[in-house]
Amino acid sequence: MPDNSNQILTLREIIQNRRAVYPVAFNDAPVDDHIIEEMLEAANWAPTHRLTQPWRFSVFTGEGINKLADFQSELYKKIASEKNTFKDATYDKLKTKPLKCSHIISIGMKRDIKQSVPEIEEVSAVACAVQNMWLTASAHKVGCYWGSGGITYEKEALPFFGLSDNDQLLGFLYIGNTDKPWPKGRRSPITEKTEWIRE
Repeated sequence: MPDNSNQILTLREIIQNRRAVYPVAFNDAPVDDHIIEEMLEAANWAPTHRLTQPWRFSVFTGEGINKLADFQSELYKKIASEKNTFKDATYDKLKTKPLKCSHIISIGMKRDIKQSVPEIEEVSAVACAVQNMWLTASAHKVGCYWGSGGITYEKEALPFFGLSDNDQLLGFLYIGNTDKPWPKGRRSPITEKTEWIRE
């Protein structure tokens, strides 16, 4: 049998070095589109029950980021004003945070009702797709952060991202180059979270 130990070690290193790198750590250097395309191709090979492939992505970059920032801040203002919960700080964050990014990818889950796949399995498939993107970005030392705040769970946001009422918006992948030190990992031992049953 071929010796794949080096490949396995490399994969393990990539997994263990995946980190959330937040937009505050991003610099002004744009991420090459070919890395984004590589991330999306990796996402497309996530596991998917009955091949529903429920992931749907919109990639915002350049002026598209301004369009996203305007949309989400104004939608928040509309919804929060109706509920009497509007906060200037939240509005400003939604308006300015995207501008620190090179690219932002919206994470959508498209439901195929005819397939009758349980919703949790579709959400899990999308999460696997995001993990594939995140690992690819980390392999390139590109910063990534999956955020699900702001307008993520507002039904009014769905059409903007090409989603229908049966679908879900599961957040955003914020992407940018960074020259900050790569964050260190923190995990407790897997033995504390695992039980082996042998008999």
